[in-house]
Amino acid sequence: MSQGTPLSEKSRLSWIDAGRGLAIFGIFMVNTPAFHAPYFLYGETKMVWDLPYQVAIQTIIDIFFQASFYTLFSFLFGFGIQIMIDRLGEKEIPFKPVIFRRLCVLLGFGFIHAFLIWHGDILLSYGSIGFLLFAFFGRKNKTLLTWSLSLLIVPTLLYTWLLFLVRQYLTGDMSDYGAIESSLENYGHGSLLDIWGQNYQDWMYVNFGINFIFLILSLLPMFLLGMFFARKRWLHDVSKHRSILRKIWWTTLLLFLIGKAAPYLIGNPLWLSSYQDTIGGSASAIFYIVTIALLYQKVFIVNWFKPLEYVGRMSLSNYLFQSVVSFFLYYSVGLGLYGEITPGISVLIVIIIFTLQVIGSKLWFRSFYYGPVEWIWKSLTYRKKQKNEERISWRSAKC
Repeated sequence: MSQGTPLSEKSRLSWIDAGRGLAIFGIFMVNTPAFHAPYFLYGETKMVWDLPYQVAIQTIIDIFFQASFYTLFSFLFGFGIQIMIDRLGEKEIPFKPVIFRRLCVLLGFGFIHAFLIWHGDILLSYGSIGFLLFAFFGRKNKTLLTWSLSLLIVPTLLYTWLLFLVRQYLTGDMSDYGAIESSLENYGHGSLLDIWGQNYQDWMYVNFGINFIFLILSLLPMFLLGMFFARKRWLHDVSKHRSILRKIWWTTLLLFLIGKAAPYLIGNPLWLSSYQDTIGGSASAIFYIVTIALLYQKVFIVNWFKPLEYVGRMSLSNYLFQSVVSFFLYYSVGLGLYGEITPGISVLIVIIIFTLQVIGSKLWFRSFYYGPVEWIWKSLTYRKKQKNEERISWRSAKC
């Protein structure tokens, strides 16, 4: 029986590729400060980076980037899964074995990335939590939407209410100075084994126990929402669904402002952090992708998004490349800049590396169909070596 094939070039949705490219940029902007210093993980940020311009940079990142782009990537992950299911269904090919292999390969990438390179890996989380989607395959659209919104809203509001009740205990210095010192020593001056040991401790701190439950409540709803959008085909034929997309745009913009920006009007209290990231972050993710889709209907704007398309078409390769470069820049086995970078320099590094990724991705697609990691992923998923060495003209692909 045929194992199916990846999405053909002419079937690609350019605005979805651009959305992935934007997500890669946003994730990098958030990950870089956590890669070069321990403060975002263990506290003390306000005391270390306290100059007005540094505080302003952190505020901008918190409002426009934090929790917005891994959620966007999560949405697009679910969107892509549903497209794969639809394509395999058209060819009467069982989709569950293909999805199972796809997630298993992603787990493999995640294990390597999470424990040898970067404790903030998302691939292992996507691969493991992605298996929960099997419980929703074949369910009604209403079921997907209900579960998605319920998982996003109910736990978040309940947790926010509980934090509000104990808000007087959430003040003061809550930094873990022991963990900060350990990170500075191991990442900044340790051996490769020291780095891996610290990386494992950080991964466990972020992902173990109840934190993994919170991770499920963050990722799974966006997976389901992405599947729902793909089923409704709102982002397939944007001109046909422009009316509903505009309503979604205005709604998510409002939730974006209320969720991400409004807390700063009352001092951005800690008890609102979950609400800000989950409700505000998810709304901003949908706002960003709908904005891109609507802008793509303006012909004169499309070329402005081409750089994001290049990056987005090989998003997995670019995501891993960012981590490898950061590993070399910040850890002691490379340039050893851990703990030495300020927020302004961090933003500059992100812009420079991402610009190089745009150029590199564009050059890559002059000769290849897929990014290098995407080619491995697709070949293993479909149990067939994919063609990847002939130039294609994707500029003329249908939108």
